[in-house]
Amino acid sequence: MKTELVVVGCGGHGREVLTIARAVNEAAGRPIWQLLGVVDDRPTEENLKRLQRLDVPYLGDVAWLRDAPPTTRYLIGVGDPRVRRAIGSRIDGYHISAASLVHPDATIGPDTEYGPGFVAFAGARVTTNVTLGCHVHLNQNATVGHDSTLADYVSVNPLAAVSGDCHLATGVLVGTTAAVLQGLRIGRDSTVGAGACVVRDVPDQVTVKGVPAR
Repeated sequence: MKTELVVVGCGGHGREVLTIARAVNEAAGRPIWQLLGVVDDRPTEENLKRLQRLDVPYLGDVAWLRDAPPTTRYLIGVGDPRVRRAIGSRIDGYHISAASLVHPDATIGPDTEYGPGFVAFAGARVTTNVTLGCHVHLNQNATVGHDSTLADYVSVNPLAAVSGDCHLATGVLVGTTAAVLQGLRIGRDSTVGAGACVVRDVPDQVTVKGVPAR
């Protein structure tokens, strides 16, 4: 039985999310997800054209979800954790639930839990005994080590590595190719810059960059 799915956001990240749904269907050999289309409050003309080339309908603004059947599921295809959280808070009032997607080429190890809205892109790797919150995004070839916890709305960008026994608080962004070393804590709404190597705990609401990250 297939489930109707709407992706929020027709930018590049959103279009990547919808291709994961298609990959899941293809791997299953049957339609797990029926992609109804994409909603976006301010789509650009170029992104609408790109969506059209993918043969995916643009349904309207995010408020379209307000009147969607309760069986409809949604995913927020937005890379910025803070924007994703604002959208999620808005949709919470619409009384529909988020889906979760794991690309067939991603690996989720044993005793790993993830919340609604979770997306694992192609090549993402999660080892074991990991907790992943709501609307966490693990981008292409990102890795998360054993016993780590990623709270709600965390983004781990492509090729970034979160080592074992780390704790990333709500809204953390780990930039492309960055590394968070074993046992460290990253505070709420903080950003680890691309290519950075985090060697000590990071407080709330700061940006660190460089090697070692400062």
